[in-house]
Amino acid sequence: MIKVDGVSKIYYTRKGPRRVLDNICMEIRRGQKVGILGLNGAGKSTLVRIISGAELPSSGAVHHGMSVSWPLAFSGAFQGSLSGLDNLRFVCRVYNADYEKSLPFVEEFSELGPYLREPVKKYSSGMVARLAFALSIAVDFDCFLIDEIVSVGDSRFHGKCHTELFEKRKDRAMIIVSHNSGYIREHCDCAGVLLAGRLYMFDNVDAGLAFYDAKSA
Repeated sequence: MIKVDGVSKIYYTRKGPRRVLDNICMEIRRGQKVGILGLNGAGKSTLVRIISGAELPSSGAVHHGMSVSWPLAFSGAFQGSLSGLDNLRFVCRVYNADYEKSLPFVEEFSELGPYLREPVKKYSSGMVARLAFALSIAVDFDCFLIDEIVSVGDSRFHGKCHTELFEKRKDRAMIIVSHNSGYIREHCDCAGVLLAGRLYMFDNVDAGLAFYDAKSA
């Protein structure tokens, strides 16, 4: 289980402190698919970065009872001077994954060809996203964090991402943040809505979507 316990996040701006998340509490069980809705700027991406450990909360804590991915296609931890392969090697060491086993999958899935051996700083944004998604899937996580990025690339590559994530790994837990109601309805068991920094959770997806639609109208 993953437990988000009283997490708050404050950013300090030129206009003063801005509280993006306010005492967020939630639990994610193994195999559960949780959708988090919110308008742009509601704090959805901040929440998944905190759950992944890529960002620290201002207060509260996240307790991990299972392994959690970084936000899919998040490339903020890549070292630009290293090649895609060197970044893969580093990720495998951090997560105690088998590099030799992961390499063929990343080579095939990312479709980067010889660029996989070039420095990441030479990649286009699309190439970086494909590498990041391939690395995310290559490591065997119990829970995947999805920040609306499975639309990366063309429709064919999008289909590959969908198959790997939602079909081959359908037994894994997922936290999906989005402002797309149809996306949440298709993939999630329950739903929450981020509104003015607070999280409102609903056991029923339709109830969560109705609340979101009413508040965003």
